[in-house]
Amino acid sequence: MALSWFQDGKFPLYLAPMAGFTDTVFRQLCRSEGADVVVSEFVLADALIHGDSATWETVDFSEDQRPMGIQIFGSSSGVMAEAAQRLVDRHQPDFIDLNFGCPSDKVTCRDAGSSLLRNPAKLQSIAAAVVRALPGLPVTGKIRVGWDDSSIVATDVARRLEDAGVEAVAIHGRTKEQGYTGQARWHLIYEAAEAVNIPVIGNGNIESAADIERVRSESRVAGAMIGRAALGYPWIFGEIKHMLATGERPPRLTLEKRWETIIRFAEMLSSRPARQKFGGQLRWMRPKLSKLTKDMTACKKARGGLAQVNSIEELRVLAADHIARYADADKAILSRDKHAGAQAIVA
Repeated sequence: MALSWFQDGKFPLYLAPMAGFTDTVFRQLCRSEGADVVVSEFVLADALIHGDSATWETVDFSEDQRPMGIQIFGSSSGVMAEAAQRLVDRHQPDFIDLNFGCPSDKVTCRDAGSSLLRNPAKLQSIAAAVVRALPGLPVTGKIRVGWDDSSIVATDVARRLEDAGVEAVAIHGRTKEQGYTGQARWHLIYEAAEAVNIPVIGNGNIESAADIERVRSESRVAGAMIGRAALGYPWIFGEIKHMLATGERPPRLTLEKRWETIIRFAEMLSSRPARQKFGGQLRWMRPKLSKLTKDMTACKKARGGLAQVNSIEELRVLAADHIARYADADKAILSRDKHAGAQAIVA
């Protein structure tokens, strides 16, 4: 197996590909905070073949993001195979990932994404065509457990992907009809993992080390994919690893650490082409920065300030002011959490 991050008992933590969120800068941030594997936002195979510049920018990545996969979607075996070949020729990713799970109507109306769960034979033929087109490069897939409750196909599709030569499959524990609501049904992921010999990566409702421990103890699932929980808290990867390694909850992040990361993220974003598009101002990235204030001390105040900043310098001033105003409150919360954590460990 070419996917080295599963070898020697490793249980990799993936950053889930999320359209509009997991751009190259956010992927780089999550890698630096402990994500083991990252995958690009999905891109339409047809757009890659037609030379769409914005699409090619979406799949751009830096070397420090490896192991790095590029995810594509489409409904034609030939187009998917050609797009995959072009991606490999131009970017040399560590693997190509096939999206058979997106529930968006804009995707399913193309007979792509999770729409293909209603036609497993066609899904398998697309996967097989991409595998044949990429000798020597791993191909993986991402699916949901089914289209709706009357068509649960996770195990069948996982087997078909294995037969097609796919080397790992990520399974989101919800149906297309569920979207992102309700609970992920991990028992269906477990069943699929038992049925195949390739690694199965579980996805859905992963928010803590306890979730990872449960999955590892209850199943043959080989890795976990973290999506929305990472959007406002990219530190989740490092915290999960710390707790799994030590059995202890890591200390709560300080205000200084939170602002340090927000500023670093803004600086990374400023290096992207969007900076030139918006004249170097930070206005366009405010929503991205605001997400990183999740659970921060006085987070509403921080978001209010972020809604006004227009430059890195203004961001630094805001950070310094926020730290000065709320450092004592933050330290009190840190102390309280540390004491509560110690009591929980003793208990």
